[in-house]
Amino acid sequence: MELTGFRHIYSGKVRELYEPVDPRFSHLVLILASNRVSAFDHVLSPEIPGKGESLTSITNFWFDRLDVPNHRSAELEVPGAVSLNAIIAKRLEMYPIECVVRGYLSGSGWKEYQQTGEVCGIALPAGLGFGDRLPHPIFTPAFKAPQGEHDENISFEETIEIVGPKIAEQLRDLSISIFIEASQLAEKAGLILADTKFEFGNDPRTNLMTLGDEVLTPDSSRYWDKALWEQGVRDQSFDKQIVRNWLAANWDQTGTPPELPAEIVKLTAAKYAELEHKLTTI
Repeated sequence: MELTGFRHIYSGKVRELYEPVDPRFSHLVLILASNRVSAFDHVLSPEIPGKGESLTSITNFWFDRLDVPNHRSAELEVPGAVSLNAIIAKRLEMYPIECVVRGYLSGSGWKEYQQTGEVCGIALPAGLGFGDRLPHPIFTPAFKAPQGEHDENISFEETIEIVGPKIAEQLRDLSISIFIEASQLAEKAGLILADTKFEFGNDPRTNLMTLGDEVLTPDSSRYWDKALWEQGVRDQSFDKQIVRNWLAANWDQTGTPPELPAEIVKLTAAKYAELEHKLTTI
């Protein structure tokens, strides 16, 4: 897509990056959230209608409410053609750490707990079940792998080796603090924030640790319906899990993935839209 005043510089699995043509704004970048959907390291077809708009709306919702520096900038206007699914952001010096915070036992954490009683080396109480709330949110970082490779779970000690003790402690403490604040707000919308990941960087203009990337969206977070969770329903989510489940049942992960059926596309789009509505109408 051509955008007046910007040049395209990068295509990711689901996002596009543009930089301003005007050199006065070389410290900024336009991040466009597409409707593409990926699973098992493949971009799938067809796209999910409205997905990019929902992710951008949710990120902006959290940026407006979290009391922490973020990378969104008001120095330039987002072009009208992409005003609903793009933001103008500051270029940050990103830390190569995926700051994962878990408040509930699910996903890969549940699998590891069953085998070891721990999650990423953190010992947890015995007798926890799938989807149970943890005594306190835990920080389980991952090393952000180069494009095309899998991120690797690492210990806090390894995080210190990568970024140093001061930055590691800041990343941990800020991540848990944001998670707790966001969880309390999500509960007002009838939602449980089970886990999430944050990315931070240094803003070279302020030298402040700054929240970047998409924030607390269904592509970076696991949300559950609180009322269903209280009824014991734990296999629920507001993300592309529908897509993953369908692929797992209909594809052996060799060769090109099959086309998503219209019904799966429709259900997934509805999940993104439902979460956006629940959050943004608090």
